[in-house]
Amino acid sequence: MRIRVIWEGRTKNAHLRALQAEFEKRLAPFTELVVEEIHPVRRAGGSSQKKLSAGERNLLAKLKGSYKIFLDGRGREWTSEEFAEWLGQQALRGTRELAFLVGGPEGFSAAFRQQADLLLALSRMTLTRDWARTLLLEQIYRGFTILRGYPYPR
Repeated sequence: MRIRVIWEGRTKNAHLRALQAEFEKRLAPFTELVVEEIHPVRRAGGSSQKKLSAGERNLLAKLKGSYKIFLDGRGREWTSEEFAEWLGQQALRGTRELAFLVGGPEGFSAAFRQQADLLLALSRMTLTRDWARTLLLEQIYRGFTILRGYPYPR
């Protein structure tokens, strides 16, 4: 199962970029990981937009066939163990690709959010995009270590 993580823009904080690179390296033995930094997707009407913009349609076309997980504060909240179990179930179901999307400062439009297979909240607390990106990679890594019984999560 391949994991694709897509986020708008570049992580500004050099320390968080280093942590992200570390988790990307740690994930290599567990799964094929693709991290993509994309230009901000233009939205004509902001996050309340009712129709998909051309940029959003292009991004969805790129993800056709992927199971799409959008990070969103209104999404489902799981413990690390529940997330790990979900990852394992996706692998058992034969899911080819999980695509995690982290939005920009405006979040996702309402129309775009409806295209998600799953809305996932990392925390009920507000996180900056840079921290959310780092935490997402860490939780994916933690999930694989839980599934394999590694000592990292303890």
